[in-house]
Amino acid sequence: MTRASSKSSVSLPVANTDAAPAHDGCASCSVYRAANLKKLGVTMDTCDFVIALAGNPNTGKSTVFNALTGLRQHTGNWPGKTVARAEGAYAYDGRRFKLVDLPGAYSLLSTSLDEQIARDFILFGQPDVTVAVADATRLERNLNLVLQILEITDRVVVCLNLVDEAKRHGVTVDDRQLARDLGVPVIPTSARFGQGLPELLQSISAVATGEIVCRPHRLATEPDAIKPALSDLVAQLRAAYPDLPNARWVALRLLGGDESIVEALRTGQLGTLQASAIQETLSA
Repeated sequence: MTRASSKSSVSLPVANTDAAPAHDGCASCSVYRAANLKKLGVTMDTCDFVIALAGNPNTGKSTVFNALTGLRQHTGNWPGKTVARAEGAYAYDGRRFKLVDLPGAYSLLSTSLDEQIARDFILFGQPDVTVAVADATRLERNLNLVLQILEITDRVVVCLNLVDEAKRHGVTVDDRQLARDLGVPVIPTSARFGQGLPELLQSISAVATGEIVCRPHRLATEPDAIKPALSDLVAQLRAAYPDLPNARWVALRLLGGDESIVEALRTGQLGTLQASAIQETLSA
């Protein structure tokens, strides 16, 4: 698959590709915007952008995936792994988006194979946008993964799913304040009813094309005790792996004793991880 680096501005949202043509004066209405989305399943040969879908288990992540790709998906295993891999695609506002549903994970600290796959794809594969799906009824549990994703990449959209369930339980989330606190778009959705999907599509497109530039919340300073070691390690990693997308994060994981990253560095396979993840991102 090929990916474009277009930075042009984008238009608007979701729905029925059979909708009747609209007059120019109706360009701001939801029916007109809905026609910008075309569910492609897995029929396309090329894509402009690769989108990763990440989240805790039971957040409705698969429902979001199915809603965007039209319930058609390509399933298989990740290369060399027994973990299932699902991919789909959709066209929106004249561009093609490949959607990769990452294994459900509670963190990216690589304590399980699912977490390692999700981490490697986001870090080394460098998708154009990572959509972090969070459960609005259990937001405090889900934010741990969201914050870890923000440490790796600044191209993030938070899909605040299950807002209908939250409302039923008397839970209200101030999504605008949350977006300000996180520094990335936060879109309330109820994927099973299609609620919020037009806004989600628009935000994904805007972040992918650069119309929206995210400024994610990150730990401002490290403990003084590790600053010299961190600075030295980052410099060594950048010298050894000039194309490493986030040397600081890798250095922090090395200092934290992440066995998979330590082993990859020890065996000289850190660069291989990056190359294979990029290939997995681009492959159909």
